Formats: sequence, C-alpha cells, structure tokens
Amino acid sequence: MPRIALPELSVFIVVAEQLNFSAAARELGVSTSALSHSIRKLEERIGVQLFIRTTRSVALTDAGEQLFRRAVPAVNDLEQAVDELMSSRVRPSGTLRISSAESGARPLIQHFLPDFLKTYPDIHIEFVVDTRYVDIVADGFNAGIRLYEDVPLDMIAIPFGAEMRFSAVASPDYLERNGKPKSPEDLKNHQCIRFRFASGALYHWDFEHRGQSTTMNVDGPMTLGNTNLMVDSALAGIGIAWVPDYLVQSHLKSGRLIALLPEWSPRMSQVCLYYPVNRHQPPALKVFCDAVRAWAVSYTELQRQ
Repeated sequence: MPRIALPELSVFIVVAEQLNFSAAARELGVSTSALSHSIRKLEERIGVQLFIRTTRSVALTDAGEQLFRRAVPAVNDLEQAVDELMSSRVRPSGTLRISSAESGARPLIQHFLPDFLKTYPDIHIEFVVDTRYVDIVADGFNAGIRLYEDVPLDMIAIPFGAEMRFSAVASPDYLERNGKPKSPEDLKNHQCIRFRFASGALYHWDFEHRGQSTTMNVDGPMTLGNTNLMVDSALAGIGIAWVPDYLVQSHLKSGRLIALLPEWSPRMSQVCLYYPVNRHQPPALKVFCDAVRAWAVSYTELQRQ
C-alpha cells in the first residue's frame, strides 16, 4: 500500500486550507505549476482524487475531506512533539512583548517576575504600557493583560488576582472643605479627578447598588491618564478620585484617604494574561504562560483572603 510522506501531507493540508493553488503556492514558496504537479502525482500514486479543479474554483472530494479531517490533528500532534523535544534541549530565550495597562503589569512585576527571571535568565520581558484596547496580533505582541470581560473570545486567558473593585476616595482635608457626597448624584457638586484613555475617551464612573446602576460623567479641575497620579491628586486634596481599590488600601488604612459611597462601588472581573491560540507557540511564551498559570492559583487565593 502506498504511503504518504509527512512533507506530502503538509503540502496537501495547505492546499486544502486555502482551496486556491496560487495562494497555497505563495505560502509554501513554490510555483503554482510545481504545486499542482505535486498534488497530481500524489493522487496518481495513492489512486484517489483529492481535489475537484475547475477554471474558477478548487474543492475537496469526499476522500479529500476525509483525509483532511484526519490529517490536520495528526500533523499538529507531530509538530507539537517536535517542538517539545527541541524546547527540552534548548533553554527558552528571546523577548516577550506584552501589552498592558500599568495596573495589570504591576502584580506580575511585584510578585511573579523576580523568581521567573531568575529561573529563565535568557528570557527578556518587555511591557508596553497603554490604556488603549490593542490588537496584540496585529501590533506584534506575544500577549496582553486586561480585564477578563474584555479579552477577545478567540484568545486563551489566564486569570490572576481577586475581582477588582473601584472606589471613590478623597482626603480628609478635601472632605472638610467640601463635605461628603451621599449619593452618586451629589458628585455633580464636587471636584472630581477624571481619567482619559489614550484613545481620547473619558472614563465614566459606573455605580451599582442593590440592582440599581447609574453612570456619571463627572467634572473637575484635573484630567489624567495615569491612575497612580489620580491617587496622588486625591492625597493632595485636589478632589475625588475613582480608582481600583488595591491602589489605595494602604492609604485607607492610614486615614490619608476616605472611601466614599462604598455601597455603590461595583465589582469587576479578574485581570488576565491572554495570548492567541497558536500551534507554533514560541518556547519562551509557553514557559511564561505555564508559569503564570501555576502562580495565579496561589496569588488569587492570597488576594481573596
């Protein structure tokens, strides 16, 4: 019985995926005529027609469909086995570019990366801090960090940390001069510190209490693009800031900031590391994601305590 070699199978899969000999030839780096000849010789040798060709289109025969369904997972498994074998012989190295807001990168930098970089000294991590929603594939990133609810559905997500909660905070000095807001509506009469995304959009303050929700487009003397500067501005008595609670926990405990409208503060989903599904995942990215996944379990439990 004739056997199909792995290179022949790989060529067949590319043509079956493209259903266009010209496009498949460009992907494989060969001429269209050479590719058509290879497929024809394969069909003659195994005695089965795999493609129906016309002047306008290419389609799989029933036999071709059957071979394609069986061949794709088999070749993927072989490629993965070779990748794993090579990864075990070569220490992972290279640069991983990660798109993240500052608040998403901080837990990894503080609690995860010190040990990881000691274990894998040949891996370099580059964080590109941006508040925009970035297409990590189109913009050349290996991975990204954002809230779970904002991760694209075609990505693999690794949640870490507890659910995030936003809080309105102000200094005792500000509240002594201006009083405390008793409802979100009262914020219209207060000096609020606004946040603007890199895209130019202003962040609206979303409140929720007992099934009732409201969105406030606040106003005030300052607009910033950095949450840490918002905290600094609140500490300086400039106004009320709307920030993730983990940024102000120490200030709330010390009394330097006061939490306002706590019953209206909504909870949001966990932060996630996410990356595209890719059968040719670089070894450095694989060990990084596996290590984050293992670390996230203990870190999430610690954050919830």
